[in-house]
Amino acid sequence: MRGEDAEGTIGRSDGGTRVDAGARAGRGTLSNAGGRFEREQRVEMDDGWGSLDEAAPRLQTSVQADKAKSVITRNDSPDIGFDRSINAYRGCEHGCVYCFARPSHAFLGLSPGLDFEARLFAKHDAARLLEAELGARSYACRPIAMGTNTDPYQPIEKRHRITRAILEVLERWNHPFTIVTKSALVTRDIDILARMAAKNMVWVGVSVTTLDRRLARRMEPRAATPERRLDAIKALAAAGIPTGIMTAPMIPGLNDHELEALLEAGAAAGATSAGYVLLRLPLEIKDLFQEWLAAALPERAPRVLRLIRDIRGGTLNSAEFGTRMRGEGPYAELIAQRFRLAKHRLGLDVPRQVLDTSRFRRPLDQGGQMALFGD
Repeated sequence: MRGEDAEGTIGRSDGGTRVDAGARAGRGTLSNAGGRFEREQRVEMDDGWGSLDEAAPRLQTSVQADKAKSVITRNDSPDIGFDRSINAYRGCEHGCVYCFARPSHAFLGLSPGLDFEARLFAKHDAARLLEAELGARSYACRPIAMGTNTDPYQPIEKRHRITRAILEVLERWNHPFTIVTKSALVTRDIDILARMAAKNMVWVGVSVTTLDRRLARRMEPRAATPERRLDAIKALAAAGIPTGIMTAPMIPGLNDHELEALLEAGAAAGATSAGYVLLRLPLEIKDLFQEWLAAALPERAPRVLRLIRDIRGGTLNSAEFGTRMRGEGPYAELIAQRFRLAKHRLGLDVPRQVLDTSRFRRPLDQGGQMALFGD
């Protein structure tokens, strides 16, 4: 799908590889290689006039309209706990180097590298499309997951407010939903979330991958600091909103030693549940992550990569259902056991309440007219 902005249709990635450090300051990945569907890759070369000696301009974030025709995405994956989701944006400015959603930018003819975090697409019609989809006579209500691909509260949400508009629709028709985010901006919408929580229609997960500010800055350059994420958990919990801490991804040899400390910090902030996912490196992410690791933490890179292969059957990624989230082998089982023990010790193992779907009302009544009043 291709989006448009005021200047017209988007262009294709130039497929460039390593990008000048000054130009990518504040970004996660180091390069901008074309995606897996591109037949050609372009590499910058000096034209004899010293063109490569000139400093490249700093990479700016652009936001273009995504002319989506529908907004609810369905999945039937056996190891995912939801069957439908909404993503208000394509691409994510947080720039998390490990983000498993990066390969999706290749479908747009763009790079899963820097393009993914700098060339963003906003679904401005998402609320309108959602209301229409909820009104379909065939629609059956089940919780909608938000934040499953890109973060609904990434920085551009502050201006575009698409996530806020989606929540307003879900509240209007009493539709349950879940949210996963790395952003403290989620607290902006506590008014809606608290009202939905009072009806058992929402759960929020805040992802905290490390308590080390320096490591967080390197891995997730434009996400909220660890302290602000914990503050968000505290604010959500204080408002009566069921909130969990998500320690995802756990990266063997890099942040997995913090697992217990992260769960303790989350519980102290008011989290009532917890989850984790081991690092996944599908498609282009394998190269992007290795490139970043070698540059950012060269002394730790060999051990990290060795441990990743240990939990992935000798490779850097496994897409097998059932093991892709948890890995396999002794090291993966050790992490799983540590997680189970810490979760039990901290009281984070209470089963999450099943969200209420019984109050949902279809936006269109039986006569095909828009309903005028809520319950």
